[in-house]
Order: sequence, then C-alpha cells, then structure tokens
Amino acid sequence: MVSHEATELFDFIADQIEMLIRTHRPGSLNELENADVFSLGLTFSFPVYQSAINSGILLRWTKGFDIPGVIGKDVCELLQHQIDLRDLPVKVTALVNDAAGTIMSRAYSLPAGQTRTSIGTIFGTGTNGVYLERLSKISKALHGRSDDSTGEMFISIEWGSFDNDLSVLPNTEYDVEVNQASINPGDQMFEKRVSGMFLGELLRTVLARLHHDPAVRLFNGSDSSTSREPQDTIPLHRRWAVDSSILSVAELDDTEDLKMIRQKIVDSLGISPSLIGSDDAHVVKVIARAIGKRAARLGGMALGAVVVKTEQMATLEGSGRSKRFPEMDVEAQLNHSDVVSQVPGGDTVRHPAQSSSSQEPCLVDVGFDGSVIECYPRFEVHMREALRAVEGIGPSGERRIRMGLAKDGSSVGAAIIALIAAQQA
Repeated sequence: MVSHEATELFDFIADQIEMLIRTHRPGSLNELENADVFSLGLTFSFPVYQSAINSGILLRWTKGFDIPGVIGKDVCELLQHQIDLRDLPVKVTALVNDAAGTIMSRAYSLPAGQTRTSIGTIFGTGTNGVYLERLSKISKALHGRSDDSTGEMFISIEWGSFDNDLSVLPNTEYDVEVNQASINPGDQMFEKRVSGMFLGELLRTVLARLHHDPAVRLFNGSDSSTSREPQDTIPLHRRWAVDSSILSVAELDDTEDLKMIRQKIVDSLGISPSLIGSDDAHVVKVIARAIGKRAARLGGMALGAVVVKTEQMATLEGSGRSKRFPEMDVEAQLNHSDVVSQVPGGDTVRHPAQSSSSQEPCLVDVGFDGSVIECYPRFEVHMREALRAVEGIGPSGERRIRMGLAKDGSSVGAAIIALIAAQQA
C-alpha cells in the first residue's frame, strides 16, 4: 500500500471494524451509553518503538508499505481516532507484533504442563522472530510502562533488516536487481531473501534474464507472449506480477513430465504452452527450488541464532534430563503417538506428541505462522538442515527443537493479549 496520508489506512481498518460489529453485534451500536466496550488487539507487523502495551511509534515501513504520514506517530492513537469518529464501542487495548501473537497463540493451544513456547516466528509476506528474554540480559534502558514481575520480556528481533550492509548474507546479481526495484532499497535485506513477498519476484527476475539471454533463450526467447500484445503485458516481464506459489509447485512436482510446473508457468508467467519445452520446465524447477531452499536455510539460521543467544541448549544440557536424547534416531525416544508429517519427496517432519510434563522430553518450543512455512513443501525440512549445521545446536540439539504451526496465530495471539491487558487494566 502506498499513500501520503495516514487517514487512508486507518480509515479502512476502522471501516472493517464497524462492518464486523454491524454484522455480529448490531445491538451494541444502538445503545452506546450502556454498550460493552470491546477490547481490540491490533496486530501490527512493522517495526515500532513500543513504550506501553497500547502504544507504539512507527519507525519504518516494510513489506511494500509506504505511507510517510504514519512514520513517527503512535499507530494505536491513529486507529483509535478513526474508531472514535464512528462512535464505535471499541478501545485499542494492545499493540501486538505478529510474531509475538504467534508465541501467545501457540502457548495457549498447548496443554498445561507442556514445555512453554519461548520463540515465535513468521515466514509469510514478511518475516520476523520474537523471543522471551530475561530482563537481566537487557542492557538497553526500558522506558514507559512495563511489568517486571516475571523477570522476562518479549523481544521483537525485526530480523528482516538483519545484515543490511551485506557483510554475510548471500548476494547475487538478481538479489541486487530486486533490491533496487523495491520501495526501500538497502533495507530489509534479509527479508528480501526469505519472505513470500520477494521470492516470486526473485524467480521472475532470474527467468526474465534467461529469457532475454541469446545463449539461453528460455521459453523460446522473445517470442513467448500468449498474445500479440507488448511483452510487458505478460507477468514474466512485469515487476511484482509473480507470487511465490510457483515455488511451492516447483518443489512439489516430481513427475516425469513436470505437468504441474508447466501449467503453473502458463498461469503465473503468461507463457504459451507450446513454448514450454521439457528443458524450460526443468530450469524453472531447479531455480525455484534453489531460491526456496536458500530462503528456508536462512530462516533456520535466524532461528538457530535465537536458540543459541538464549542459551536454551545449555539449559537443557544442565537440566538433568538431557539423556533423553542420545545420538540416535529421535523416533526411538518419543511416544508412539508422535505426529509425523509426510511431505513430497519422502521427507518427514516429526513433531513430538503432546504428553504430560513428567513424560515430555526437554524441548525448545517454537510457534510459527505464515503462508511460506505453512504452504511451501519441505520448508521446515530445509530449516532443520540449517539448524543441524549451527554451532551450539548440531544434530542432537536440532532434535530438541519442536516447531508447531499456530494457524492465524498473529490475530489469535493479539486477541489473547488484548484480553489479558483488559483484565489487568
């Protein structure tokens, strides 16, 4: 979304809130003086300076948003103003990062006595991680209102902007082109290699280059349009016209004729079926898989860094229960009711079964949400490959990391946090 004024965004959100109330609780609008005030948790997936549970100053936009009028302002106040203009019985009670919401949603869904969720991750349109940190480890001065009774605090890493100077991240000529074409060149460099918003564009950029390369002439060179219209009308030649779903199909399709990929090339890239040779489909498959695997392994690296930073592996080793995980197949150590997810290609992802605290192995519990990690086949498998390569984790430590989907966790978690905030107010 691109706009100069904040009003357009928050006016739209307030309209949706009003529509929801009119649909499901119309009576609350008739007698405003006696109506209950609804507590609202605002999921806001952008970097903010948060000094209170219901206050946050926007630092910068990401994920293609560009609304200068919001930067430096309190997003809760902006939304509350639009809500009040409509006389809606709603109070913005909590401002919640999407990854923080994922932690809360995942933790809420686990039975009592389970290892608590300590890390939340998002791999969707954007990417981020949130984790629980001990207050004694936070050196930065904490301003505003906070509760220090637990001795812990959520830290939003905002790892989408990790290594913006590219000192360690891989950087190809195609990454350079995608970055330069984005609305925030030089920023969110990690996100531009991992998140769903950029993976499809990265693939399109590579394929367009190969299409124009006379030595390759992918899709028969410049004759690939499905119509007589100018080439820039087909998705292959349009910026941001290709989403990341084509990567999922490429990862999934192991058929001999690559029928699924061929159809996706027609649908997503606008290429005529007659111009898609077997070599063309294979090229798309190989490149798409390379982009997807790189994204997943980078995501695994980010998660691994958090696990190492929080010293959770060392804690498990010193807990007296680490002998539950000797160097052998974890299947032999876990309950027979474990959930095993079968993904294309024969890989399996094993999730320890929910059990009582007395039987549960020592684990690092991670909640995740987002269309990429949910829908891209083998994304978690590739993440775990990277985790095994992280010093301080290794194969034994990777088996102690339990990852679980918190479906719609960002919104569900925001609702949970809003409820808690309202009860404590």
